[in-house]
Amino acid sequence: MIKGILFDMDGVLVDSEKFICEAAIQMFAEQCIYVEPEDFLPFVGTGESRYLGGVAEKYGYAMDLERDKTRTYEIYGEIVRGKLKPLDGVLDFISFCRKRGLKLAVATSADKVKMEINLREIGIPASTFDATINGLEVVNKKPDPEIFLKAASKLGLKPEACLVVEDAVNGIRAGKAAGCKCLGLTTSFSAALLKEADWITEDLSQVPEELIQILESLN
Repeated sequence: MIKGILFDMDGVLVDSEKFICEAAIQMFAEQCIYVEPEDFLPFVGTGESRYLGGVAEKYGYAMDLERDKTRTYEIYGEIVRGKLKPLDGVLDFISFCRKRGLKLAVATSADKVKMEINLREIGIPASTFDATINGLEVVNKKPDPEIFLKAASKLGLKPEACLVVEDAVNGIRAGKAAGCKCLGLTTSFSAALLKEADWITEDLSQVPEELIQILESLN
């Protein structure tokens, strides 16, 4: 029985990938390192330290992680102001889950500052959720299951009683490794790449009927 929902943030609650990519490209350019958007794809969903660090390694750039990450977030905060909104179906699905007594958590590989910027900009405060966990609270990043194991623990639930909602391949792998059921959203990757998920759909406005029936049975 599913008793809790563990939401990834980027690509699930909000589409901010293009903005963090733009911010990262600008940050690298300030250091005279000129990178391409596709350079970041292998590191989507792994947290900003790896997201930036992986590209830095590719270009042989010895980055100052804290300095460069802080600068990326500064640029990001400026870029997204007034531009972010919840993805289709997010508000309705959260309401649906709440009415059925499900516990809710955000489990994002992003740092706390980015999580707070995004939730503020889309008008869904952290208080909406029973728990939040960000990339600074875990040692091992997705596809390691640590973040989902900790999120389930914060909710007081066993992982197998949780549904992970993810858009990234690394996130689905992390959810499955944790022992959770997984709903994959094709907001960032194709259904073929998310094939390890238990259910796959376009976004939270089109949750598969089988899953809806499972959640409705909790009412």
